[in-house]
Amino acid sequence: MKKRVNTIDGLRGFSLIGILIANMLIFQYGMFGKDKMENFNLSAIDQVAYIWTKIFVESSFMPIFMFMFGYSMIFLQRKLVRNEKKVKRHFVRRFILLIIFGLLHATFVWEGDILFSYGIMGLLMLIFQNRKKKTILVWAILLFVITSLLSIGEVEETAEELEHQASYIQKETTAYSVGDYQEVYNFRNSGEDPFGYPDYVYALVIFMAPLVTCPMFLFGMYAAKSNWFTNPKREKKLYTRFILIFLPIGFVLKSVPYLFPGLSVEFALYTTGATLLSIGYIFSFSLLYTKQEIQFLSFFEKVGKLSLSNYLLQSIICTVIFYEYGLGLFRELGVLYGIILAIFIYGIQVILSHYYLKKWRLGPFEKILRIGTYLSWKGNPKRKEQVELEKIPVDM
Repeated sequence: MKKRVNTIDGLRGFSLIGILIANMLIFQYGMFGKDKMENFNLSAIDQVAYIWTKIFVESSFMPIFMFMFGYSMIFLQRKLVRNEKKVKRHFVRRFILLIIFGLLHATFVWEGDILFSYGIMGLLMLIFQNRKKKTILVWAILLFVITSLLSIGEVEETAEELEHQASYIQKETTAYSVGDYQEVYNFRNSGEDPFGYPDYVYALVIFMAPLVTCPMFLFGMYAAKSNWFTNPKREKKLYTRFILIFLPIGFVLKSVPYLFPGLSVEFALYTTGATLLSIGYIFSFSLLYTKQEIQFLSFFEKVGKLSLSNYLLQSIICTVIFYEYGLGLFRELGVLYGIILAIFIYGIQVILSHYYLKKWRLGPFEKILRIGTYLSWKGNPKRKEQVELEKIPVDM
């Protein structure tokens, strides 16, 4: 049996620390308040921490998760083909389960869920499942260019829209800072429009959402079809080349809106830079696997092996810490201490994952996902004949 590809687990675990740091802004200031920080009178050090988070973290770690999602799809497909299983049937069950997880998560725990959209995107990605890798790469680049171009321009918000947003953010702050669980639940599921935009704006957002997220899923699928990350030492030059290209360009593009505020193209620069920086991060992290055995990488791998369960656990922990039905620290901690708290929580997850994996192979939610995918209580495909399978982690 081939050795499990540790780089994949490590990348998943690495993405979760960045996702948690970025989500700290939402946990502390609300889904819409976190982009209107002028309402919260940040200290000078928190303003620096906020800009640091926006440039180095926000929107650049979630794409890593998307990349790994697309990557794992290809290896799961290969596993199913080896076992002579109906590939699309298994994928549809898997993605429907992710959609259900996402709906439950967003409804009862936290509105910042990503699992619902991942399930939807997974169903859409089935279109590319059997395409040649060159075709997938062309589509990934094409969609990335289109979405970057479509994001150029500046939308002027009217005084009425700004007033509507401020009113919503105040309601959001009140619900999370003084409301009990029922009040938070009611607010989260009220369906109130936070912006007051015309209907066509939301129609455009719904249309654009898949286009924006598709490229990283497709890049992941291309990487899997190219068998990247299976032999890091042999791929060292590839990693280095991509780091030198994507890391500095992504960093510069994300920094421009903060160095030269008010540009009409700042949103396009930021979103384009966020994706390029995430690619730089993927190959920078992977480069570590070309060195001699580095002990701390196993920390990321352990969290990554339980990525779905650890992601959901982060939501539970942080809502209990910040919302009034828990410790009630909403708006109280600050951005810098939020980053420190995120690192502390992640450290706890490393320890928990380490001891959990000593006894069990799959996390609780990974187990449910496997059972639903394969319709087997053991969480493995029923094989017609015994074959040796390549151990590529495919749980998220």
